[in-house]
Amino acid sequence: MHYMYILIVLLPLLGFLGGSLFGRHMGKGVGTLTTLLTSLSFMISLSLFIDIVSTGNIYLLILNDWIYVDSLFIDWSFCFDTLTSVMLVVVTFISTLVHLYSTEYMEHDPHFPRFMSYLSLFTFFMIMLVTANNFLQMFIGWEGVGVSSFLLINFWFTRIQANKAAIKAMLVNRVGDFFLLLGMFTIYVVFHSLDYDIVFALVPTVANEKIMLFGNIQMNVIDIICLFLFLGAMGKSAQIGLHTWLPDAMEGPTPVSALIHAATMVTAGVFLIIRCSYLFEHSPLILFVITLVGSLTAFFAATTGLFQNDMKRVIAYSTCSQLGYMVFACGLSSYEVGIFHLSNHAFFKALLFLGAGSVIHAMSDEQDMRKMGGLKNLLPFTYAVMVIGSLALIGFPFLAGFYSKDIILEVSASTYTTIGQFAYCLGLMAAFCTAYYSTRLLYLVFLSEPNGNKVVTLHAHEGSERMTLPLFILAIFSIIIGYMTKDMFIGFGTNFWSTSIFIHPYNYIMVDIEFLPLVYKLLPLVLTIAGVLSAYYIYYFKMREFFALKMNSFSKLFFNFFNKKWYFDRFYNEFIVQNLMKDSYFFFYQKMDRGLVEQFGPIGIYRIINMLITFVKEFQSGYVLHYLIYFVLGLFIFTLISIFGMQLPFFVIPIYFFLTI
Repeated sequence: MHYMYILIVLLPLLGFLGGSLFGRHMGKGVGTLTTLLTSLSFMISLSLFIDIVSTGNIYLLILNDWIYVDSLFIDWSFCFDTLTSVMLVVVTFISTLVHLYSTEYMEHDPHFPRFMSYLSLFTFFMIMLVTANNFLQMFIGWEGVGVSSFLLINFWFTRIQANKAAIKAMLVNRVGDFFLLLGMFTIYVVFHSLDYDIVFALVPTVANEKIMLFGNIQMNVIDIICLFLFLGAMGKSAQIGLHTWLPDAMEGPTPVSALIHAATMVTAGVFLIIRCSYLFEHSPLILFVITLVGSLTAFFAATTGLFQNDMKRVIAYSTCSQLGYMVFACGLSSYEVGIFHLSNHAFFKALLFLGAGSVIHAMSDEQDMRKMGGLKNLLPFTYAVMVIGSLALIGFPFLAGFYSKDIILEVSASTYTTIGQFAYCLGLMAAFCTAYYSTRLLYLVFLSEPNGNKVVTLHAHEGSERMTLPLFILAIFSIIIGYMTKDMFIGFGTNFWSTSIFIHPYNYIMVDIEFLPLVYKLLPLVLTIAGVLSAYYIYYFKMREFFALKMNSFSKLFFNFFNKKWYFDRFYNEFIVQNLMKDSYFFFYQKMDRGLVEQFGPIGIYRIINMLITFVKEFQSGYVLHYLIYFVLGLFIFTLISIFGMQLPFFVIPIYFFLTI
C-alpha cells in the first residue's frame, strides 16, 4: 500500500519523459499531460501528509541495492516523515499551479513542449532531493535541480543575457556544490556511512573529536562537517557572497522564476540545514556563522531591492531577503520556524511572480516598472492579488507572512545574545525596506500615471482562466495558510515534527518568546507600517523632490551603491574573474600548456627529431669519397670494440652506429 507513495517521485519523471520523447507529436497536449501528472503527484502527497499527521508514522521505503563497496552501503531508499511530507505538499502544489499557468503563458512559444517537460524535470529532481534517505541520493536531486535551472534559465537560448545568466547560475552553484561534496566525504570518513539515520545517531559519539588542521590548529570534526554543509547550502539558497546568480536568473520565463523562488532550488539549502539539524545542534560555532550570514543576507537583499527598476528583479531580491530570515532562524536553532516561514513564503512568492508574469504578459513583455503605471483599472484582478501577495510579504497582520516573519524576529530578540540582537536589528531594517520596495512596486506599476507605450497600455488585459485560477488559489492561501498551520508547526507543545527535527534542550527558546517585552513584538509592525507610508508619501506627494534629491553628489553615491547591488558583481568581475583569467593565461596557458607541456610533449619531441634529422642531413653530401671515409672510420671503431670491448669510452659505441647507418 505505502509503495504507492513512490508515485509522488515517478509521476513528474513520467511527465518529463512523455513531453520530451513525444512532444513533437503531442504539441499543446504536453501541457495537459504534465499538469495532470503533477497534480496527481500533489494529491498523493496530500494523502501522505494527512496519513502522517493523523497516525504519526514514518515510512522508509527501500527499493533496491545501489552501491555496496567495502564499508559503503547505499540503497535506493526514500524517507517519508513530517519534514518530507510538508516539502512534498509545497513543491507539488506550487508546481501544479505553475504548470497550469504556463499552459497559457507559454502556449505561443514554438518550444512549448520542451518548456513543459523541463518544468516536470525540475519538480522530479526537487522531490528526489527531499525524499532521499542518504546524502548521496540527496546529492542527485541537488545536482539535478542545478541542471534543470540551467536549462530553464537558458530556455530562450538565442538571447545572450539568458546564456550569461544560466552559466553564472551554474558556476556559482558549483562553488557551493564543491563544499557540499567535501562535507559528504568528511561524513563518510568520520561515520563510515552516508545514511541519514546512521550518521545522525552517531553524532554524539564524535561530538568532541578534534582534527588537526594546519600547524597546531585543531577544530572539531562536527564543526568542519557543518561548515562544509552550510557553504553548500549558501550556494543553493543564495546567501550573501554566493547570491549573485539569483537576480540574473530572471532572464528565464516568468513561470520558471516562480518555481525556482517559491518551491524548488533556493529552498534546497534551507531544507538541507533543517534536515541536518542533528549535526548543526552539536556545532555552536557554525550556528553562530549561520545566524550572522543569514541576517546579513536579509539586510543586504532588502536594501538592494529598494532602487531596482526591473519588476522581477525586485521580487527576486525579496526572495533573497526572505531566505536570509529562514537561514538565521535555523542558526538560532528554531528550525521549525524556518520551515514554517519556508512553507508560507512559497505561496505568496509564487503569487507575486505569477502576478508579475500577468503584468508582463499584458504589457507585451515589458519588465521596467518606470514604463508601466495606471494598470489598476486595466488589470483589476492582477492588482488585487498583487496587493494580497505584497501585504503577505511585508508581514501585514493576519496574512501568511505575519505569522512566520514576526516569530523569526521574536526568536532572535528572545536569545538575549549579541548575535541574536544583531540579527534582530538587521531583521527590523530588512522589514522596513521590504515594506518600502513592495509599496514602491505597487505604486509604480498600478497606481501612478501611465508611463508606458500608449498602444501597449490600451491593449493590456487579464489572462484567461488558466492564468487567473492559479493566482486566485495562491491569493486565498496567502491569506489563510499561516493561520491554518501555525499551531501545528510551531504551536507550544506540538509534537508535529517528531524526530524529523532535533533541537538541543539548551537551545530551545520558543518558550521565551511568550515572555518577551511587548515593544519587541510591536516594533516589526511599526516599522512595516512606516515603510509603507514613507514609500507612498514619497512617490505620491514628493516624486519630483525625490528625483531631484537623487541627483546631488552624496545621494547619487548612496543610490548607485544600492542600485548596483553593493558592487558585488563589479568586485567579482574586476578583482576575481579578470585576475583569474589573466593569471590563467600567463601562467597556465603560456608557462604550462605552451611551455612545460609542449616542450616535453609533442612540440618538444618534434623539435628534437627535426634537429637530429637536420644534423644527419649534413653528412648526406652525395659524394662516394665521403661515404667511403665514414665506412673506414666505422670499420676502425668496430675493430677497437672487438679488441677492447667495454673498456672503450661509452660515447664510442653510438658513434659507430651513427657512422654505419
